[in-house]
Amino acid sequence: MKKNSREFWKTTPLEEMSGEQWECLCDGCGRCCMRKILFEDTAELVYTRVACRYLDVLTCRCTAYEERSSASPDCLVLTPANLPSCLHLLPDTCAYRLLAQGRDLPLWHPLVSGDPDAVHRAGVSVRGKVLNEDHIEGADLEEHIIDWIRH
Repeated sequence: MKKNSREFWKTTPLEEMSGEQWECLCDGCGRCCMRKILFEDTAELVYTRVACRYLDVLTCRCTAYEERSSASPDCLVLTPANLPSCLHLLPDTCAYRLLAQGRDLPLWHPLVSGDPDAVHRAGVSVRGKVLNEDHIEGADLEEHIIDWIRH
C-alpha cells in the first residue's frame, strides 16, 4: 500500500478496514512480540526484553506469521473484534491502539513516512535491544523486565 493511499486510516473505521489496510497498520516495531508478565495481585502488566522465538530481532518481523497462532499459542493475533479487549497489551506507540483511541499515526510510521525503516531510525523498534527467548532457556522472565517499551 502506498504512503498516501488517501490516508485510509483517517477515514476508514478500524472495523471496516480491508485485510490489506489492517495489516498495513503494523509499523514493524516488534514490541507486541515481547514477552510480558501480568502480576495478578496488582493487575500490572510489564514488558521484558525477551522476544518471542519467532521474532526476527534484526527485521522485527515474525518468521512464522501465517502460522503464528498455532506456532506460539501465546501470540496475540489482533482483529477488529478483539482489539478493544487487547489495547492494554499493546505499546502506547502501536497504530492499532492509537487509532482506537482516536489519535493519529506518528510521523515515523511507514504509512506516514513512506519508509519502513523509519520506525527503526526513530528508536521505536526493538531492533538491537532484545533477546530471543531461545537464548534464555530456564531464566526467570522477571530478571528481564524493562520499562522503555511502553512509550
